[in-house]
Amino acid sequence: MKILSLIDIPEEGVSHDPQLLKKVMIRDGELPHLKKFAQARFAPDQIAHAHSHPDQYEVFLIESGEGIVRVNGEEHKISSGSCVVFEPFEVHEVTNTGSTELILTYFGLEA
Repeated sequence: MKILSLIDIPEEGVSHDPQLLKKVMIRDGELPHLKKFAQARFAPDQIAHAHSHPDQYEVFLIESGEGIVRVNGEEHKISSGSCVVFEPFEVHEVTNTGSTELILTYFGLEA
């Protein structure tokens, strides 16, 4: 068993955008097929620049705030309660378009 609190987890930079901070609750190798389970917080106008993952699916649950995801060049609005699934190799970018923090919890699964 593992019990964690986001309050106790240190922030670290996202690999493809180090200025974006995340708190990793479960890391690659801790559970079969799970690449990561984390929460990221975006300040207003902050962007996770376009990138893709060849080895994993990625699932985002928008906990609060609003923004836009661009997937392979196509824009989609996201807001609290939205769930987005990215497939391997899909180029995706996330932008906080709101005036408050955009908070998303996400996980990656091996492809």
